[in-house]
Amino acid sequence: MLLDSASLYFRAFHGVPASVTAPDGTPVNAVRGFLDALAHLITAWGPTRVVACWDEDWRPAFRVEALPSYKAHRVGADGAEDAPDLLLPQVDVIVDVLAALGIARVGAAGYEADDVMATLATRCTATSGDPVDVVTGDRDLFQLVDDTAGVRVLYCGKGVRKAEAVTQGWLQDRYGVGTGQAYADVAVLRGDPSDGLPGVAGVGEKTAVALITRYGTLQDLLAAADDPGAGLTAGRRTKLLTARDYLAAAPVVVQTVRDVPLGEVDDALPAAPADAERLEELAQRWGLRSSVDRVLAALRDART
Repeated sequence: MLLDSASLYFRAFHGVPASVTAPDGTPVNAVRGFLDALAHLITAWGPTRVVACWDEDWRPAFRVEALPSYKAHRVGADGAEDAPDLLLPQVDVIVDVLAALGIARVGAAGYEADDVMATLATRCTATSGDPVDVVTGDRDLFQLVDDTAGVRVLYCGKGVRKAEAVTQGWLQDRYGVGTGQAYADVAVLRGDPSDGLPGVAGVGEKTAVALITRYGTLQDLLAAADDPGAGLTAGRRTKLLTARDYLAAAPVVVQTVRDVPLGEVDDALPAAPADAERLEELAQRWGLRSSVDRVLAALRDART
């Protein structure tokens, strides 16, 4: 199980009331929500290995170079991601608790958590052959879905407890595309304002699906745009040719990197906390006793 950690703690921050605080009044709603989500995911889906994947770089240079608008609207005055002030200190607490629990946390300089997840999923299916669950609230990661390799996405768009198991059949039923790669091509065409991707003007999701369904891949579609006899309407052909520069750059932004240089990862669920004394200290300091106990119970149950 690969966790899109930022997706989970942002959702926890916005979903759990800020009135949930430590004994000294410091908000710990994101921490509590993250840990409760972790406990539920282990219990409900039964992984034997878990990695909390981390954004070491939320806006990598290679993606900004390809498309300067990428996440530009999220850049704060200091150049860092514009995130709620009450959330940032809680992320450090989550890091400390994961370390004390012994849950693997993996990031890579210059890459997003999406790339870490893609790399670990690719590595896992190529070596152990174990199935992989990618936990996220971000539809961009639907591109990793691969029934043959055993990779699915547990999509938490409606909350962790209502997570939907996204397979190729699910993608076909919901979006009309049958592979993760086809979904990524659709995402390039339709764009995503939340990530600063403008998309192709006048091409929404339905049109994007129809184009990819007919022509197969984004590259094949661009080849068709270059060929007046390929069957594209004049209007669609003009839109695609006008957006050629964007369509050349956007795949670098949308596609996850699957060969991030990562070391060996000890991702087995821990039989016991890595540092029980530190975990107890954190539970008391931040008022996390019930949430920590739920995670520990989930870990015990997973090993019986």
